[in-house]
Amino acid sequence: MTAPSTDPGTAAKELPGVTPGAVGPVQPKPVKHPPRLRALDGLRLVAALMVAFYHYGGRDGEISEAWGTSSRLQFPTAHEFFAYGCLGVQIFFVISGFVICMSGWGRPLRSFFASRASRLLPAYWAAIILVTAVFALPTIAYKAVSPSDALLNLTMMQQPLGVDRVLGVCWTLWAEVRFYALFALCIVLPGATRQRVILFCAGWTLAAAIAEAADEPLLDLVLMPEYAPFFIGGIGLYLLHRNRRDAIGWGIVGVSWLIGQHYAVDRLWHPPNPDYFSNRSSVGIILIVTLGFLAVGAIALGAMNWANWRWLTVAGALTYPFYLVHEHLGWVAVDVLHQRIGLPSYATLGLAIGSMLLLAWLLNRFVEDWATPRLRSALAPRR
Repeated sequence: MTAPSTDPGTAAKELPGVTPGAVGPVQPKPVKHPPRLRALDGLRLVAALMVAFYHYGGRDGEISEAWGTSSRLQFPTAHEFFAYGCLGVQIFFVISGFVICMSGWGRPLRSFFASRASRLLPAYWAAIILVTAVFALPTIAYKAVSPSDALLNLTMMQQPLGVDRVLGVCWTLWAEVRFYALFALCIVLPGATRQRVILFCAGWTLAAAIAEAADEPLLDLVLMPEYAPFFIGGIGLYLLHRNRRDAIGWGIVGVSWLIGQHYAVDRLWHPPNPDYFSNRSSVGIILIVTLGFLAVGAIALGAMNWANWRWLTVAGALTYPFYLVHEHLGWVAVDVLHQRIGLPSYATLGLAIGSMLLLAWLLNRFVEDWATPRLRSALAPRR
């Protein structure tokens, strides 16, 4: 047998976590896990509830069939406020930019892919199956998509392929998937660094502006000019989470807010018109976009660390399944509670939201808790 080396520098090279030339017992480097930002979980649920109020009382369409009359008549005053709830989507995108940059930093591509797929797919598949099954019931007045279209919806590719959607909210998931792909190719694959993230934010901002000017559908599809500033703003806020004195990070957030409020106003504001369901003011739109950026910013900078209650983690866990099922199954709940049972409007609204939260808890408890770790292990097994 060969005698062990007595040279401390040589020995250190053979042991992980030891600096060459060091002597004494091996002290492995502790693995630091960032503390969970529970306030961010709470903000997720707030954004989801904003969208739910919009879908239940801030627009016309199928929800008016569920109420039996226009939801404007059900909520004569509140419907004007509910109409702003659609901006919860933009807040979601800012949160997503922050979270994806945080979770993708230092993670290999396969692990990043496994994390995203296992997070999105189990509840999504369950929601597709559940909504398709409920809409197929003979007592339900809403039309179910064809079996072929329902199967294709399981891939999340229904929107680019021009197929009927089972879930109305899945268009936002298509935007999220494109963001994940861009971030994975430009940041995760080569390895996340501050410089690379800054170049990604600057490059995407410029490319999205060029795409808007070019009016080229393919560029719009890939670069998403309308939503890019919200994702990029969230990334910039994560840079500030790492270093609040990062001047370039502040610049990324500021430019993203300026562009983001422009797109929000451009898409959601119109001159007052009595024929329209609601009349959102440009000031109101800017205010909500600003509050969304400020809320994520306050969390990023540690101003919300006091909001560390455990129930916020539960709220965050319910947000995604609630978001998936609340719209279409909410139509059914509103119809049953208001038209068939005869409950008043606000009681129906509260019970519809409560029932969807309960369903979200069931999906989280019996689908996500079981399937997510198994899918993650299958996609990125530990060696």
